[in-house]
Amino acid sequence: MSKTAFVTIAGRTNAGKSSLLNAIVGEKIAAVSRKSQTTRTRITGIRNIDDVQLVFFDTPGLHKPVNKLSEHMLNTVKESVSDIDAVVFVQDCTKKINAKELELLKSLNSAEMPVILVLNKIDLLKNKEELAAAIAELSEKAEFRAIIPISVTEDNGIDLVIDEIIRLAEDSVHYFPEDMITDQPEKVLAAEMIREKLLELLKDEVPHGIAVGVEQMSEREDKDILDISAVIYCEKDSHKGIIIGKGGAMLKKASTAARIELEDFFQIKVNLQCWVKVKEDWRNREGLIRSFGLSDK
Repeated sequence: MSKTAFVTIAGRTNAGKSSLLNAIVGEKIAAVSRKSQTTRTRITGIRNIDDVQLVFFDTPGLHKPVNKLSEHMLNTVKESVSDIDAVVFVQDCTKKINAKELELLKSLNSAEMPVILVLNKIDLLKNKEELAAAIAELSEKAEFRAIIPISVTEDNGIDLVIDEIIRLAEDSVHYFPEDMITDQPEKVLAAEMIREKLLELLKDEVPHGIAVGVEQMSEREDKDILDISAVIYCEKDSHKGIIIGKGGAMLKKASTAARIELEDFFQIKVNLQCWVKVKEDWRNREGLIRSFGLSDK
């Protein structure tokens, strides 16, 4: 009999949730950046191991909502921790647990939801005794099925997380084809790859006000070339200037980096064309949030 486990990956922003999802799946399906709130929607990742299918939901990081987009992101987290088999709670072991994290853990414990605590970034600890202290402190604050120290960047401990999740899998049919790694449409994956490169390159005040929409994506009939047309939306004319850069240098740099990653992912030569448009205060406009596919409804 085949088995399946549905698991939500949760935690504060920049704890390493998307990096962990990518490491488990074995492909980069979620945008990763040092900037906070990189993930905006629930992204599904799928990993098949023998007769077990693991289905993961990567969620936006826990944070204080400052606009309607932030509210949608937090609603996504709340919805993603219901009707599942377990929660993998990712905690940055170099930081103290905050009120939002503790609130979510308490609610999960009250619902008797199995929680696997993953303490990420152990490679950044100068004194390993800090890890033991963190484990002891967190064990007093909430109940965990298991506590697993890992380092995603060093590929340390990922297998232990997978093994623990497999133990929670229940007899079930598989809901996704064996060769499927995500339910995200190709246009969404392409848009996220472009946005990730912008996050890496731009100043702090710009990234949160950026959305990327892929308007056209098609393979040429006469050549092995994938044509992608994308629009980068920002909230201010000043931001548009920063994204484009002097003589178009910044946009070219981001587009080139995105094209290289797109070619690696889709295994085909990519012709990427990007434009920049201003949509003022789009993060507080429900219609635009929905049109960008960022609504939790």
